[in-house]
Amino acid sequence: MAQTPSPAEPPAGYTVVARRYRPQQFADLIGQEHVARALTNAITSGRIAHAFLFTGARGTGKTSTARILAKALNCVHGPTPTPCDACDICKSVANGDDVDVLEIDGASNNKVDEIRDLKSNVGFRPQRARFKIYTIDEVHMLSNSAFNALLKTLEEPPPHVKFLFATTEVQKIPITILSRCQRFDFSAIGPAKLFETLKYIVKKEGLEADDDALHIIARRAAGSMRDAQTLLDQLLGFSAGKLTADELHALLGTAGDDRVGALAGAILGKDAAQALDIVAQAAAAGLQLGELLDQLIDYWRGLMLVHVAGAAARDLPGTPSLHQRIRDHAAAGSLDTVLAGLDILTAAKVKARTTAHVQVLIEVAVVRLSRLDELLSVASLVQLASGQGTMLAKLPAVRPGLPAVSPAVRAVEDVKKNGPVTSPPVATAPATSLSGDLTAAMWPGLWASVMAEVGMIRGRNLEPAGLPAILGPNAVEIRFPAGYTSQYDAIQHDTSQDVIRRILKMQTGRDVQIRVVLEAATADRPAFAAQVAPDRKKDLMQLPIFVKAVAALGAQLIKVDDGFNPYLANAPVAVALVADEPDDQALPLPDPDEV
Repeated sequence: MAQTPSPAEPPAGYTVVARRYRPQQFADLIGQEHVARALTNAITSGRIAHAFLFTGARGTGKTSTARILAKALNCVHGPTPTPCDACDICKSVANGDDVDVLEIDGASNNKVDEIRDLKSNVGFRPQRARFKIYTIDEVHMLSNSAFNALLKTLEEPPPHVKFLFATTEVQKIPITILSRCQRFDFSAIGPAKLFETLKYIVKKEGLEADDDALHIIARRAAGSMRDAQTLLDQLLGFSAGKLTADELHALLGTAGDDRVGALAGAILGKDAAQALDIVAQAAAAGLQLGELLDQLIDYWRGLMLVHVAGAAARDLPGTPSLHQRIRDHAAAGSLDTVLAGLDILTAAKVKARTTAHVQVLIEVAVVRLSRLDELLSVASLVQLASGQGTMLAKLPAVRPGLPAVSPAVRAVEDVKKNGPVTSPPVATAPATSLSGDLTAAMWPGLWASVMAEVGMIRGRNLEPAGLPAILGPNAVEIRFPAGYTSQYDAIQHDTSQDVIRRILKMQTGRDVQIRVVLEAATADRPAFAAQVAPDRKKDLMQLPIFVKAVAALGAQLIKVDDGFNPYLANAPVAVALVADEPDDQALPLPDPDEV
């Protein structure tokens, strides 16, 4: 780590840590070694540009670098990459009050008239220094007229003038300005470097702080040295003695490692009740629930890193004491489960920005995370149906009291063992016998039972048809209005009709004949355009994988991408299949590269 400067003697009153430990030399820049090297070599070789643009996140050293460069150019021993910091010019530049180094706030001096005043003074030579230097902070705040007024001067300034620009939003600067400057991008400072700097500052201040507390500050600063120093300054004033992680969490309203680890353990252990209780305890303790959500996102990110990089994963969230717990918890689920959990948490974070019910969002996210292993992705079902998936015995176990496998999954396993089946098994009540024929009075109740048993997808497909008509003693007609072609195709399939007949037999104790009809289009009820061309759909539905998917899952073909060709080797999967499962359990097909 570069040598951090000793604190300057504070004037009367208290000077904050961020100002007292401000870098004074290029060697003091933390995390910006590439910028320091480039500027040092430029000064040494005499290839000093007339305009520099420093861009990057807040608190990464842009303005400090501008001051160091101004000292390097105007020091009485310069130009030199190591200004003396002892001459009057170096001292006045460091204090920001040198007569020849003008620091301008672009946010409050952004009008064209102010830039014209600057231009009118450019021609005057510096009073005592080697260069007249204009430093404009947040230069992106200048108006378009101000930028235009600066163009000619910026392109061909007098030899005694240098421009130093700093900005956090470089994308707002016109390209005509960018092309006239040497651009240097400042990187976010890593947590390790922030931690070492904070530890050095605490030692120089003659105070004490736990490493865990400093690690938390370093991560919370998000790459900003100034944010880290400011937060440290605040916490040192808050703590009566040694700064500890518990005091830090109390001040920030964040959850401690034990609470976060316990919440993650309850979620990964499928104990939603305990997880909700931990969230309720956090709310009762006055913790910031938005911060708790951020901590969960960081924790799941850590699980992802461990899954991908193994035990050698770097940049894990939290303190070192939490890292081993993350590694242990990573073994509790698959990478796909962790990624799905990250999607749930980040979606909750987006919603939390626009609602006051943050606790409800966290509770919903926690419950969904606790149930993730009860879901079976469509990718897994497709692999099972094609005979390439893992055996069901290797799938994650579900909680006691829930079915071991769903009827659809059991049907897929039957396909693998015994070949194609005519229809998936349907869980129904024991068969009952009805005396007499079917009548209009009893039919609504019977049909409601059918709709409840056929599954969500088939139920939605049956909705447009309404209540079937009774054609005879043991015959009914399901009539779809014109335009509902895809629903008609799904129900008229032998598998769907077998399911409906089986349910009716279980309810009535007799065989019921079913007729499925699609009404012809009329002038007042034109047909909708089919989503898949009939010939192409018929051709694709002959493929074994689609035959098995329809037979086992009650799936239907909804959409086919134009370039999809299943007969090519390694053809990407670009077919939208809808399985007969609840909406919250239907996941997208796998990535084409993974199929």
